[in-house]
Amino acid sequence: MGWKAIHRWLGLTIGTLAVMLGITGAILAFDPVRQAWQAPAAPGDLPVATLVERVTRTVLGAEEIRHLPSGAIVVFSFDGDQPQASYVDPADGRVLDAWQPSALPRWVKNLHRSLLLGDAGRWGAAGIALAMGLICVSALVLLLRRMGGWQQLAARVRGSLAQRIHVLVGRVVLAVLTLTSLTALTMSASTLGLVALDAGTEPAVLSVATGQAALPVAQLAMLQSLSVQDLRRLNFPAQADPEDTWKVTTDQGEGWIDRYSGQTLAWLDSTPAQRIYEWALVLHTGEGAWPWAVVLGLVGACVLLFWLSGVVMWWQARRQAPHITGNSPLAEADVLIFVASEGGSTWGFAQTLQDALSQGGHRVHTSALENFKTTAATRQVFVLAATYGDGQAPAHASHALAHIAKLSPGAVPVTVLGFGDRQFGVFCAFAEALEQTLRTQGWPTLLPLERIHQQSSQQFTRWGEALAQALGEPLVLDHVPRVPPTTVLSLVSRQDFAGPPGSAPQAAAILRFSWPAQGLGARLRGHGLARFAAGDLVGIVPSGSAVPRYYSLASGREDGFLEICVRQMPGGLCSTHLLGLQPGDFVAAFIRSNPGFALPRTRRPVLLIGAGTGVAPLAGFIRRNDRRIPMHLYFGGRDPVRDFYFGPEIGHWLGEGRLTSLQTVFSRVPEGGGYVQDALRRDAEHLHGLMAQGAIVRVCGSRAMAQGVAEALDAVLAPLQLSVPQLKAKERYAEDVF
Repeated sequence: MGWKAIHRWLGLTIGTLAVMLGITGAILAFDPVRQAWQAPAAPGDLPVATLVERVTRTVLGAEEIRHLPSGAIVVFSFDGDQPQASYVDPADGRVLDAWQPSALPRWVKNLHRSLLLGDAGRWGAAGIALAMGLICVSALVLLLRRMGGWQQLAARVRGSLAQRIHVLVGRVVLAVLTLTSLTALTMSASTLGLVALDAGTEPAVLSVATGQAALPVAQLAMLQSLSVQDLRRLNFPAQADPEDTWKVTTDQGEGWIDRYSGQTLAWLDSTPAQRIYEWALVLHTGEGAWPWAVVLGLVGACVLLFWLSGVVMWWQARRQAPHITGNSPLAEADVLIFVASEGGSTWGFAQTLQDALSQGGHRVHTSALENFKTTAATRQVFVLAATYGDGQAPAHASHALAHIAKLSPGAVPVTVLGFGDRQFGVFCAFAEALEQTLRTQGWPTLLPLERIHQQSSQQFTRWGEALAQALGEPLVLDHVPRVPPTTVLSLVSRQDFAGPPGSAPQAAAILRFSWPAQGLGARLRGHGLARFAAGDLVGIVPSGSAVPRYYSLASGREDGFLEICVRQMPGGLCSTHLLGLQPGDFVAAFIRSNPGFALPRTRRPVLLIGAGTGVAPLAGFIRRNDRRIPMHLYFGGRDPVRDFYFGPEIGHWLGEGRLTSLQTVFSRVPEGGGYVQDALRRDAEHLHGLMAQGAIVRVCGSRAMAQGVAEALDAVLAPLQLSVPQLKAKERYAEDVF
């Protein structure tokens, strides 16, 4: 069972009880705060003997003085047959108020400690603490996987509202929850008798009566030298028992004092187990540290939010779980398809491949990659593998490589198809590792490794054409991706740009949309428009089509609108549909996060390189540069009159200081400066300075443009012993290409 399964099932089962313990713990955290504010604390240098003298003058029948963790002094006494407990002012021994161990009903503490089930419940509470510790450990592993390692732990969180809440809350409270789990186990070990706290058998010591009166407390050397700061409890000798002793308890141990001679009769040092228990008590309850109690209370209350967001995530994943139709039994199938997918989208491609092969007369069985195996009937094997995080396998396939490495290679060809995102330096790294393992083991292949970028249906179709040729049979892979729930956007305004003479009158446009208001519940369930930022992608589903087209966003949700830049594509269904919209018209859309292209929160310079409509996400970065980070834009177009997109806004941002410098080139006008890569070469010296300061680079435009920019920057960076691949490896360089 992997970490993800451990986290999920413990969270859904034991997590329910953990919520109850978290809420009751938050309620109980109120007590240390109340005690800290209810009575004055004793001066740390006040001798215990002086405190006793003051108390005995004002409290008759005093039997015990207790120094609470909050610093307050409580005296226990008898008034006739009635026991009393009172706060006293250590300055003069004056009684301030009656003391109660808790302002809360006792059942709240019993519910937290033992689930109202006595000793059996204490074992249950200990089991919940252990499970909570496992949940915390698994949460840390999954968090590191999701964020891409320790260095990215504080990076911006993307995803649905439930996912963001779960990760953000976990990032804040995980350390405290782990600590409370460990301290709960420590305290339970003592309560259940698994660890002995007693220093040993209490010594049989007595005060030796000499016929003289007991010494005044001022003459008891131990109490005179002991400060109240170190005192935990002082028991008075019983008046009715002449052989009874003073008993003093401190952080260091326990001592017994002869009431007549003042001699120390015995002393027992605190054991390591006792010291550990005392620390665990403070860390778990906040007693004696009311600011920490406030933290514990807030964290306890957050457990409910943590659990609710986790349940919503589980429900969303359950709804999106893959359901392969037409699956043949493994033993009868001549074609096997194995899938490794983190988000579930790769299963859709597997279903398309299975359907196409089944139509060709094959019996096909599709399963998860961790079930990799072949049978006597197997003739072809296909592996569709996505890469997760920083080059890892999807969680369910985390042990698949090791499993495959242990198998004896067969004669059946195994063909690997990778799915990933070129924004990441580890693009399709897991598929590449699979390919290398299979070839090293000796498995043959029908086709070399192919890599699909951002779930491209077009690339998948082209791979299908190569597969059909290799199989020698007709095969068409017409994949229609499962479209996430969409939100209706309303066009607010448009800014049109004319094309060159002879082209369509509206060759491009900047379109600004609004979205309907949505409640918290809808966003938690994953409905409505997901949170987005500049550089993310919006999927547009034109009427009459089930295939979305993705556009880079020039705005973030904080801007209050959704903005894209659309250019007319020859025969483009989506671009034609969008450019035909008028203000007030509607379109169905959804958000796809693009975390690899997002800007990290940094003060380092940012180098933005864009051409044509590729300037859109870069304009969004500049628009939200409220901190005035040094941003330098290199923009390339054809004609400043026709395709200088966001030109007025860029000029305005330059004046505001949101943009530090601007270099423009236009390839279709005289003295236009050529292409954007030419401008980079001319500015080599300036770029050297920026890169020496650790500049971050973002490139957006056509694939040919991005390749030209990478080649130009490699030449510019060579004197600095740097290259584009090195920058990608350090997460300083990312592309958004189309």
